[in-house]
Amino acid sequence: MSDTDSFIDEVNDEVRRDKFYLMLRRYGWVAALVVVLIVGGAAWSEYRKAQTRAEAERLGDQILNALSLGEPATRQAGLDTINAETPTAKAVVRLLAAAEAQQAGETDTALQALEQVAVDGDVPEIYRQIAAFKSIVLQADTMDLSERRQQLEALAVPGAPLSFLAQEQIALMEVAAGNTDAALAQYQSILQAAGVSADLQQRALQVIVALGGTPELDNLPDLGN
Repeated sequence: MSDTDSFIDEVNDEVRRDKFYLMLRRYGWVAALVVVLIVGGAAWSEYRKAQTRAEAERLGDQILNALSLGEPATRQAGLDTINAETPTAKAVVRLLAAAEAQQAGETDTALQALEQVAVDGDVPEIYRQIAAFKSIVLQADTMDLSERRQQLEALAVPGAPLSFLAQEQIALMEVAAGNTDAALAQYQSILQAAGVSADLQQRALQVIVALGGTPELDNLPDLGN
């Protein structure tokens, strides 16, 4: 009986081995394909990361080279030659070019660059709002007052990235119009707002005092933040 059991076990082992090799021959390519896909995916991911890093370095070098040129007009021309590949990179280059054009006295060129960023739906919201805000400020002496206020109020909604800066511009409009009480109320609102920068808090405090107002310092956020 012992020899018989041993023989049966050997036969069973042989059958299982044959089945295993048969399955391996029949479906082994699936496992090989999975391995290839995993390795290939990892290699492609690393390649894309390297490409992104190289593109960022290339863009950074081109921007630095352009900004190292002597005159604002020359720096703007250098920035205009940069071929940025992504919407965000294009927005950054255009914002820098607009700043250089403004310094060179080319206001129309600066406004055109800002407009391109502000209306580009592929650009992140923060860059579009920065472009819109800079455009409004740049046209402070030429834009219709009601239109300017309307655009600033659109940027000043609570939670918007440039809300406090837009509110400050509205307050300045009130000062220019001689509406001291309205200006003081606007600056007081900025002064006590949570999340406002320390620099803007200090400016609001100084203007309130300059306008003859008394700052309401109760529950004031920490000016050191």
